[in-house]
This record gives sequence, structure tokens and C-alpha cells, in this order.
Amino acid sequence: MPRLTDQEQQDIIRFLEAGKPLPDKYRFLLFDEKREVELVWNGKTNEICNIVLPFQTIEHVDEPRAETDTKRKDDQGLLFSLDERGRQLKGWTNKLIWGDNKLILSSLKNGPLHEEIEKQGGLKLIYIDPPFDVGADFSMDIEIGGDTFTKKPNILEEIAYRDTWGKGAESFIAMIFERVVLMRDLLAEDGSIYVHCDYRVNSFVRLVLDEIFGKGHLVNEIAWCTTGASNVSGNFPRKHDTIYFYAKGTEWTFNKDAIRIPYAEGSIDRANRNVIAKGGMDFDSIELNEGGKVPEDYWLDIQRATRYPGESLGYPTQKSMKLLERIIKASSNEGDLVADFFCGSGTTAAVAEKLGRKWIVSDLGKFAIHTTRKRMIGVQRQLKEDGKDYRAFEILNLGKYERQHYIGVNPDLREEQQRKQIEEKEAAFLDLILRAYRAEKTDGYTAFHGKKAGRLVAVGPVNLPVTRLFVEEIILECRKNHITKVDILGFEFEMGLFPNVLDEARAKGIDIAPKYIPAEVFDKRAVEKNQVVFHDVSFIEVKPHVKKSSVAVELTDFSVFYSQDSIANAEEAIKKKGSRIVVEKGQIVKVSKDAKGIVNREVLTEKWTDWIDYWAVDFDFESKREIVRVKNEATDEWEETWTGDFIFENEWQSFRTKKDRTLELTSVFHVCKPGRRKLAVKVVDIFGTDTMTIVEVTVRKNSKNGGKK
Repeated sequence: MPRLTDQEQQDIIRFLEAGKPLPDKYRFLLFDEKREVELVWNGKTNEICNIVLPFQTIEHVDEPRAETDTKRKDDQGLLFSLDERGRQLKGWTNKLIWGDNKLILSSLKNGPLHEEIEKQGGLKLIYIDPPFDVGADFSMDIEIGGDTFTKKPNILEEIAYRDTWGKGAESFIAMIFERVVLMRDLLAEDGSIYVHCDYRVNSFVRLVLDEIFGKGHLVNEIAWCTTGASNVSGNFPRKHDTIYFYAKGTEWTFNKDAIRIPYAEGSIDRANRNVIAKGGMDFDSIELNEGGKVPEDYWLDIQRATRYPGESLGYPTQKSMKLLERIIKASSNEGDLVADFFCGSGTTAAVAEKLGRKWIVSDLGKFAIHTTRKRMIGVQRQLKEDGKDYRAFEILNLGKYERQHYIGVNPDLREEQQRKQIEEKEAAFLDLILRAYRAEKTDGYTAFHGKKAGRLVAVGPVNLPVTRLFVEEIILECRKNHITKVDILGFEFEMGLFPNVLDEARAKGIDIAPKYIPAEVFDKRAVEKNQVVFHDVSFIEVKPHVKKSSVAVELTDFSVFYSQDSIANAEEAIKKKGSRIVVEKGQIVKVSKDAKGIVNREVLTEKWTDWIDYWAVDFDFESKREIVRVKNEATDEWEETWTGDFIFENEWQSFRTKKDRTLELTSVFHVCKPGRRKLAVKVVDIFGTDTMTIVEVTVRKNSKNGGKK
């Protein structure tokens, strides 16, 4: 520490004794380690998340290939093994991960999957387009018949967005800083990162990236310029975004010949005249003339996704495939691993797959995961039709959550203060939910928080999904205390959780009823008026058809119980000649007022099929166990363990697209081995929420009839 003058020491003591913060100049006087320029924000810390949570595989998706050559090679010369159905058995499987990307990045960096990433040559390229609008609206427009319904973010998304952007720039910087540090550590030494932002935060992002990578590692600041009509109101129209391109090390991939574009009309002739006039060589013999020119750092030739026919998926932040194609071609090679941790509609994954790259993408939003799943199935189908190869992909969850993550504790507090804050926040949250559910508070239990109509009530975490681990703890306490009826309340439930865990509980004599907590619990007036409705988890009815040794599945019913807003609120709020679409008790209703103020209600969900966006079948469920790798604390080694669940192998699916809104309600007949088997059927509704059911059938060799349990 540098020597301080007597006066400076007295000043510091005086500030400390008065309980006042030290002036900024003392931060530089007290510590030798300082930067010439540094970005500082409230709550800045060098502590980076190092938690490792196990990745659980919820679903495996692979469009069967026509041929079953089990000896073909992949892009690294390794066996690209296929089973008898033409589905991938070995080799890298692409990853679509649902969850908080901070926990995902930390688990990728510090967990067992990091070794698998290194075997692929490391992560060569990361592209991210984080939501950078501090006041952003993260709603989604969903088509219902000829109308459009605006889906609000679910509670988990709202809390994440509030914590990230609710405090303005400082919360955004803190969020992006920690995540980019983890991304840097995941990158291969010759890897690079592209960060997409706009005028709202690009000055902050530049300084964050300079601090993490070093300003000497900035390769390019790219201006992505677009065209189109603009409303001019006291400013020049904003027609460009900024993309920062940083390299991790001193060497990086840049394939200039893969991204060349045509010269402007007449430019070659002008260049020829200039060169010849100076007595130089003819311009036609120069290499650059062969494939065009390398784009400058201002891109004028790529538009937004909405400007390309058939590309837009209605996703508010969707980027065009041409944009990602240029980035991926420039900064990676075939077989390289690329990633996007704010994947949105899945453009990075779609382009990477088409260009022969491996990929990892993630998002917090369930709707984003579902949109990407549909998109990637479409990519697989197209590549198959074109006679090109593709990789299987799997949908992953983070399978275990620590208590402090869902309560939201201030990490800057001392341990005792943190413990007190946990208790206060838990108590306030539980009181709110129990009051809205009209349940009586109970004591003396570990897993249960209340009681209602002879059933015990367990409340799930505030900002993470109810997991299998959470439900297993409930089942254990039920058996210990001879409890047979339980309601589980949650804002969100882990993908693939039902119906397995409910069947397991039922086999032990325990009736578990999962219910969604609606957003209205945070509306004090709705709670006081007993207007909050906790809707049940959706359920599916199916009918199997067995013909000789083949099985098909018919979808016969799907029931939902959602509510978002209410008809009464809409009638009161809308003005004459106005309208609003609401969801109430599983019906989507358009409420409108005419010029005289007369209210009209039109039910848009006329049939149960209107709720379905996608459904899929696994014709041999329980054939593939879900294995996770967890660390043995005694040996410090990663060990494989079975979660008790099975992976849903997506073997057939029908889904709606923006172009084609039709839906098949009966699957194809699928050849199955004789014997008793379980079929799993998964339905994803128009909000992106998945529901699964299981039915048993008996397949008899050459029989005409099958059995259903």
C-alpha cells in the first residue's frame, strides 16, 4: 500500500468514525492495484458464480435418417453411430438448455460437461444478443384463429427481468459482467465472442468487454445497418445496432474467403483505371477480384428477419439468419462448437446446424425453448429432405437448485444478515401465497406450509420451477407422517416432471395435486376479494391403436385451466370501440365495446385443439434412463447416477407453424417389438407449457388387436 500523509490518514479515520463513505480518491490511494480506466457500478464485485448443478436430459430429438449405415464418420472422423431406426447413438449431441444462464454457464465451466466440451476442441465461438432495453416488454404475440393474443411473461421470467433490468443500467451491467466472465472462461484459447447491443447500453458493454478481455482484444466494432420506414421525431432515425467482436487470445479464426460479398457495381472498372493510370498491374489479376470483397465493419447488405419472406417467427428480438451466417462462417469452421446463451427463437442453433457446426444454446423462457425445439425439428426435416446429415439434440434442465437462489438474498450482507433476510423473505412469500389460496398456516412440518379442506399444502420456490427433488422431499414426509393428500403450488414445474412423479406417489398411496400459482397473487385487491384462481396442471387423453406389430396414438382431448386477466376487468377497462383479449378459466375470450358502450364477448378457443401448438410421441418410453453426473464428495470424482426418470425420445411429432396452422391428431403407425410397453405422449400448449401422459399397450406378434391398460 502506498504511504499516506498524516493529513490523509486523519481524513480516513474521521470518515470512518463518522460512518461516512470514503471519497473516491482514497480508493486509488489505498490500493496499488488499479486500472487507468475502470467501469464502476453499485455493488460491483469480482466474485463469480461457481455453483455446479447437474444437467438432466428431459427430451432427445432426432429425425430418423432413411439409411442405417452405422459406420459413417462424423466431422472429426469419429464413428457417427446410428441405431436400427436411423437415429444417432454416439457422438456429440447438441444441447438446448432451459434455465438461468448464470447457473448454466457456471455448471458448464465447473461441471462434468466441461470435459466433453474440451473433447470437441473447446468452445470456438459465442454469439449473444442479451435483451438490452431497460424498459423492455417481454410479452409474446400468439395467433388464435384470426386474432392475436398477447401472452405476458410468466412469473419466473418477470422476476428475472425485474432483477436484471428493474434497477436500470447498473443491474444490467452487473448481470452481463458476471455472465461474460464465465463465457470467457468457457471459450477455447483461439475462440471469439460477438456481443450484440444498441445505443441504450453499447457504451457500457464496450467497457465491460474491455475490462474482461482487455481492450487490445477488440477485433471489430461492427455497425449493423438496416433500412425501412421510421418515425422522425426530433432525432435522426436509429438504423443500426452495434456488434462487438472480441478474441480471447492472440490468435483467432477468421475465414475471410467464406464471407466475401460482390463488389459494388462499377468499382472494379474504377479500380482498373486507377491502377493502370499509375503504371501498375491490371486489377483483374489481383486475388480480391476472384470472390468479391471482405465486408467492412459496417454491414449494409443484411436486413432484419421480418424483411426476409418466411423467416420471421413473430419473436420480438429475432435476428436474421443471414446475420448469423456471416458471423458463424467468419469465426468458426465445420465441426466447431458454437454457443448462444440468450438464444430466443434459436437462430444461432438453426444456422449452426445448417453450416455443420455443433452447438449449445440456452434461454430462461420456456416459450423460447419450445420455439427453438420446433425450429430445429424443421431444420432436421429440411436437411433430411436435401440429403444432408444432421445431429440429434437434447433438451436439458438444471436438475437441482440451492435454497438461496430462489429466495434472492443480497450477497453483500454478512452471513447472519443473509440468514435473517432468507427467513423474512420466505415468511412473507409463504404468507402471501397461503392467503391467496385461502389455506390455513401449519407448523411442525418440513415440506408443508399450510392446510386446506383436509389436504396439506406445499408452496414451491418463488423464482425457480418445482423440481423432482422438491417433490421427492414431500413424498418422504408424507410416508413418515402417514399423509395421503397434498396440493403443491408452483409458478412453474420442471419440464418432464409429470406424470412420472405423480404415478410414483400414487403407488405409495399419496394423492398429489399440482396447481399453478397465478400472477394475480401479487394483486392485493384480487387477494382481498378472493378472486385469485389456482389452476390445475393440464391433462391429456389419448387412444392407442394397435395393428399387428404397429402402434399409433390418437390425441382425443386436452384440458387447460389458465387465467390471465379477467372478463370483468376487461369490460371495466376498455373504452368504446375498443377490445381486449383475455384468458379466463381455460377460455380465450375477446371482449369488445361498440360505439354505444354495449359489451360483446367472443370465445376464440372454440375447440380443445385450439390450445395445442405441438404434440409428440415416444413409442417405447422407459427404454432410456435419465443419467446425471454428480460429484462424490468423498472421492472428488464425477459419478453417474440414475434420477429415477426416463428420457422422452421424440419419435414422431405434429406442430403448427406460422405458415401451416393445421395439426394431425393421429400419429403414424410405428413398428414396435412384441410385448408390454409404455407410450409417452407430450403436448405443448400455445403458451409453451408442456404436459405429458403415459399409456400402456400390449403388442402381439402378428396380432390384430392390442390391449390398453
